[in-house]
Amino acid sequence: MRPRIAVVGAGPGGLTCARVLHRHGHPVTVLERDPAPDARPPGGALDLHEGLGQLALQKAGLLREFEALSRPEAQAMRILDVDGTVLRDWRPGPDERANPEIDRGQLRDLLLGPLDVQWGRGVSRVVPGTADGVLVHFADGSQETFDLVIGADGAWSRTRPALSPAEPHYTGVTSVETSLEDVDTRHPGLARLIGDGSLAVYGVNRSVVAQRNSGGHVKVYAKFRAPLDWHAHLDPADAEALRASVLALFDGWADTVLDLLRHGTAFVHRPFHSLPVSHTWPHVPGVTLLGDAAHLMPPLGAGANLAMLEGAELAEALATGSGNPDEAVRAFEERMWARAGRWAQITTAGLERLVSPDPAEAIAQFDQVQPS
Repeated sequence: MRPRIAVVGAGPGGLTCARVLHRHGHPVTVLERDPAPDARPPGGALDLHEGLGQLALQKAGLLREFEALSRPEAQAMRILDVDGTVLRDWRPGPDERANPEIDRGQLRDLLLGPLDVQWGRGVSRVVPGTADGVLVHFADGSQETFDLVIGADGAWSRTRPALSPAEPHYTGVTSVETSLEDVDTRHPGLARLIGDGSLAVYGVNRSVVAQRNSGGHVKVYAKFRAPLDWHAHLDPADAEALRASVLALFDGWADTVLDLLRHGTAFVHRPFHSLPVSHTWPHVPGVTLLGDAAHLMPPLGAGANLAMLEGAELAEALATGSGNPDEAVRAFEERMWARAGRWAQITTAGLERLVSPDPAEAIAQFDQVQPS
């Protein structure tokens, strides 16, 4: 009999894992705490890398559909000085598809397809080693057992404590996110400033980044070093007070840059947390982790890509391996730890350079990762 497999979390990594299992004819249940796919705003666009996220979609048989939905032009990147001077203006070539972008909602819908997702099934605790398998406790008080539980439930994973006592720590960098709607019509000047892809402005220990999504939607991120409770004196519902506090942090920057924040429709506080760079755990039969649940790192474009490839690789190993799921999971964990450790070092160092006392460090980081 095939093992009863549950994937906790319907993010990119969890859905990719489930979709590859489904492609191989293996039943799988996805457990998601959100009551519906569109219960929360999906967040900004994702750039899927050729050897990571795109490879995962190929394993899921979805690469062509992704290519039809993705936006290669969104790979464009423009960097300004705080006075508005253009320092870099990189645009992809006509055949450049190394990191095309796709809206998170579009990617979610692409991966969902025929999957069995149990919405509104928030997991509260996972207990391995029971007589009938791995016992999953749900927030509503119910329970269910599985042979294998794959925790793809993000930074504050409820699956992780079954394997590791590690908890995310604050990096010292926080982000305040806002949005511009229908930017080409309502704010044509800002639309031209941003271009087809992203815009970044780096100052001393802070930056402003604008990322174009589809449909004229733009995500704007103000990033800066601050205590975790820097906004404790503010009412979260008072958007104008939060806007004024953020604008004060960027006092003296060019009006064209500050307009990205002045015209934002809402403000959301998103502090950056991470797990230890070399986070591992003693293997426990019946439970494993992938993505942010396993190796939360600074959000510099690697997280979703790694989660998707890990989900695809684990699913392939389970579906096509020797028939011993525990052996497949052990081998997967070893590969994941080695690769994730390298990326955690890269992204941790990258965050230090991108939100740095010396803005030139951020420019150097950009030059290092962009094609010549």
